[in-house]
Amino acid sequence: MDILSLIPEAASEHGPQLRMILLLVHGFIGVLFLGLFAVFLAALWRGRRPEGAPRSKSKIPYAAEAVIFACELGLFLAVSMPFWQGQVDAAPKPGDDPLVVRVVAQQFLWNVHYPGADGQFGRADAALVDEQLNPLGLDKEDPAALDDVVLQNQLHLPLGRPVVVRLTSKDMVHSFAIPEMWVKRDAIPGMVTQVYFTPTETTATLQERTGQPGRTFEIVCSQLCGLGHYQMRGFVTVEAPEAFSAWLADKAPAVGGGDDFWN
Repeated sequence: MDILSLIPEAASEHGPQLRMILLLVHGFIGVLFLGLFAVFLAALWRGRRPEGAPRSKSKIPYAAEAVIFACELGLFLAVSMPFWQGQVDAAPKPGDDPLVVRVVAQQFLWNVHYPGADGQFGRADAALVDEQLNPLGLDKEDPAALDDVVLQNQLHLPLGRPVVVRLTSKDMVHSFAIPEMWVKRDAIPGMVTQVYFTPTETTATLQERTGQPGRTFEIVCSQLCGLGHYQMRGFVTVEAPEAFSAWLADKAPAVGGGDDFWN
């Protein structure tokens, strides 16, 4: 089996860099393992001596520690820090027209909340939560909430447009991850965290590339969150911006015209 095939291909703008860093770090770890194993064998060899013979001393362990420290410092300063700073600088700004989506985790599903045509999220109140009719507790008296779209385990994204996902949780700590997008961030009760990325591959292209017609990008929970943790999966559809806009416009009237917010 090709080891590289176990590492997801990058389907986001920052993904190739992060994938390269992962391969670089694991390559370093592999070389480090072989080097330390060689030092271990050398120590065993040098340690052979008759009973009562003077103990031999070697500077090899100190040299090995110095090399390891220098390599780790180099990875930190030359690779990790520049990448992190680049990600901070690349954070979407209002002028970039990012798509902002709320994702609210709970055992064992993902609630996805889009603002409607007005671009504003409706007011949410925990006292209004109804798991069947209004899972996010949207205030139906708030005009901004009437065109909002709420889905379960379904996240649609436009190709090539920056996406900001605002995360929180209704019950416990979960971890929002899309492996092919190379993003992962904890969803924490009482806090709003966010993760941002730009999709660079559509779901149709993914299916063509892998030869799997039914394959989609998936949201997985990377934090053990209970007995149903294994089934906490969401599905991500990436499509052309025009197709995404048509999909969102088609969903919004069903929300505004019904008695509940569930699609």
